Formats: sequence, C-alpha cells, structure tokens
Amino acid sequence: MLIRLLALLAAIGVSGSRMHAQSLDGEWRSEGYGMVVEIQGPRVRTFQVTTATCVPWFTAERAADNQAGNEATFSSPDDDLFYIRAADTTNQKLLHREGTPSDIRLDRVPRVPATCQPPTPNTPVDNFKVFATTFGENYILFDLKKVDWDEIVRVNQAKVHSNTTPAQLFDIFVGMIEPFHDLHTSIQAPDLNLRYRGMRSGTDRLTGKVSGFREFRATTMPKLWAITDRSYLKTPTQKWCNANLQYTHAGDGIGYLRIISFNDYSEKEGFEAGLTALNLALDEIFSDPELKGLVIDVRINFGGNDLYGLAIASRLASREYLAYSKAARADAVDHNKWTPSDPSIVRPSARPGFRGPVVELIGPLTISAGETFSQALMGRTPHVTRIGENTQGVFSDTLDRKLPNGWTFGLPNEVFRTAQGTTFDAVGIPPDVTVPVFADADVASGKDPAMKKALEIVAEQMSQGGATRH
Repeated sequence: MLIRLLALLAAIGVSGSRMHAQSLDGEWRSEGYGMVVEIQGPRVRTFQVTTATCVPWFTAERAADNQAGNEATFSSPDDDLFYIRAADTTNQKLLHREGTPSDIRLDRVPRVPATCQPPTPNTPVDNFKVFATTFGENYILFDLKKVDWDEIVRVNQAKVHSNTTPAQLFDIFVGMIEPFHDLHTSIQAPDLNLRYRGMRSGTDRLTGKVSGFREFRATTMPKLWAITDRSYLKTPTQKWCNANLQYTHAGDGIGYLRIISFNDYSEKEGFEAGLTALNLALDEIFSDPELKGLVIDVRINFGGNDLYGLAIASRLASREYLAYSKAARADAVDHNKWTPSDPSIVRPSARPGFRGPVVELIGPLTISAGETFSQALMGRTPHVTRIGENTQGVFSDTLDRKLPNGWTFGLPNEVFRTAQGTTFDAVGIPPDVTVPVFADADVASGKDPAMKKALEIVAEQMSQGGATRH
C-alpha cells in the first residue's frame, strides 16, 4: 500500500511545556510492533526490539510546534508528523502518525531492554537472529499458511556461520519467506542491489512479464486500460491526483471512477496535501449532474493510505458503519494474542457524494489499501456489488525492520476484521460475481468481460430505483 504507520516511523521527540517534557522523559515500549522509545528532554532515541535482539532505529530532536490535544509533536527527518497523546494512565501514552486511522499504545518501562546495552552486533549469525526472531514474534499468517517457523529457523540456522557471505545470507532469507507468497513480506539489500518481494501464488500472470510494479505501471497497465477505454468509455477520462483518480461516463447516467492508487495525490508532500487534492477531485466528480449509477474500478490498484479510501467511502455512505477493526500481534509466542481492536468508521460526508447504485471491479492486483477500501464498502447500503476475481489478500500495514548490516525487511503484523470478525488475509476479498480479470485470451482479443458485466448490473440496479446524490 504503500506509505504505512511503521514503514515511515523515523523519530520521536517532545514539545510543549517543560511539564510535558518531564512527564515523557524515560523509556517507553509499544504494545505489539516491537518498538522501544527513549526520551530525554528534547532528544529521542528509538529501537526495534524482539525478546532476543535490539537494533537502533532513529535519533531525533523535538518538533518546533505542538498541536492542540497532543502532549507532544514530533517530526521525522522526512518531515512526517507524529504525536503522543494521553491514554488511560500517566504510564501509558498513544503514539499516532498523521494520516493514519489508528494509534499504538506505549507503556512506560523502567529501562531499555538489556539486549540494547549494547545492541545486537553486525555478524551473519546476529543478522539471522534479528530476521528470524522478528518474523517469529510478529508475522500473522503462520497458522493460516500451515508453516512451522521454528523448523524453518532450525534448518536455516545451521547454514549460517561467521564466514557466510552477504549473498549467501540474502538467499537464505529469501528461501525462508518465499513459501509465504505474501506481497507484504520483503527483504532489501542495497549494497548487493538485491530485493525480494513475495506475491500470492498464481497472481503474477500480468506483473511477472515485467520486472516489477514500476515497469508494469509504465508499460503493461496502459495497454490494459486501453481495452476498457476503447470499448466501454464514452469519452476519455478526466484525471486528478497525479492521474491516480480518473472519471468519465460509461453509458447513459453511468459514471466510471478508476482508482489506481491511494497514494501520491499531490505534488506537495504530506497527508493533508493529498487529502485536499482528493477532496477537491471528489467534489467535482460527485457534482456530476448526469450521475445515476457508478462503476468503481480498482482492478489495478497499488495501495497506499487507508484514510484516503475511507474518505472516498464516506462520499458513498448514507449512514455510519464500521469499515473494519485493526489489531496487531501482541505476544512473542502466542499467535492468537492481539492488541485491542482499533475501529475505523465510515461516516457520511456533508460534501458532494453519491448514494445510488454502485458496483466495484476487483481482482488480484487490487492490493493493500485497495483492499481495505473494498472492505470499507462492504457495510454500505445499498450493497456494493463486487465483480471480478479475489483481491491480492494483503491488508496489514507493513512492519518495516532494519538489520544490523543495514538491510531492511518487511512483514505484516496486523489483521483487519469486518464487523462479523472475518478476515481476508492470504485469500483476498471474493467477488459477488466472478468474471475473469484481464485474462490472456480476453486481452489478445481486446475484450473486457468484467467491465461488460459491471455495466449490465449497474444498469439493472438503476432501473430498479432512482439515484441519490448529496
């Protein structure tokens, strides 16, 4: 998706009154997420920890300004804003990053862990320990994928010794996580110019023909959209948010909204700039006087920020409802212990919106925030009919980690549950109506049967009841 909470957590600092600085001084450990924060006046240090390892993360100074309602405001080296907010007791705080829907609880602890004094050294054996332990304590899908991680660690640990080369170590790490086929698992070794990212088995039919999503977006994606454009769109799409939102008509009274990403919506940096650009685009789109039925196409969506998806869902909502609840793994051993659920709510917007018939096109390249958006539409009334194939099946914010040697890796540590407690990790969100998405034979013949079906269904729904715009 994707810019996510922990993926961009770079620093924590303090601001505000001297009383607040004193009240925050000391050590804090996150509930889940494997993070320790040490605050001493304006100086803050962060550590990524497991029960057996500790890797220094970032050191930062406090931000110049504090926002009302927060005990402290922080700014990362990339100018991302973070806040510490009051919790149930003075020995608990809530950490919140601007542009995210949820918080991380911090608990005061007497000291940083002994493993941080000194931190885990940079040796092949110790890099292996950080990698293996982090996955063991945080990964969410061992049980669902029927994986014995302890056995995988045992077998591979025997291959690692003081003379293991970086290239050999990289191959070992890839071999350990490749069987997950999980797009939110990755390992990057910049010094070797090597990178690995998983993907659900059988879903790389389109992207496997090129070297990654960037090339796919530049070469293959325009050819696929051209099929839809030629056969079903009345006029070329209008584009907003760096062309990530596109809108036109696909029939009498039928709007067509293509969402390629939930990120990179503004030339200006920061969540608020992107949200402003998104709201201006939605104001214009949903002021369309001809709109009586809507097709939303996220068959190719690269993820991004969940809050942008919630903002779009709010323009389609006629009542308040639960989009999803998020929880993270909270126990190093027990795979079934989670942090308290943090709900995200869809609330009807007072800005221009649409309350009439909506169908949604989904597929294996509906990824991450594209999937949480689809999940956020499930509680809408009237029902949003999903057409296509199962989505990719990756919902969690990526927990990005460092190794002592400077490499980085990522894994999912959260679950997104519906109001009924259902999750869609690994298998993806299923369609209501299954239709092949960009099948080879259809692409070769210039056909888009999923789009054809979407137009049939939305036209039928329009004939059964009037559209409602707000």
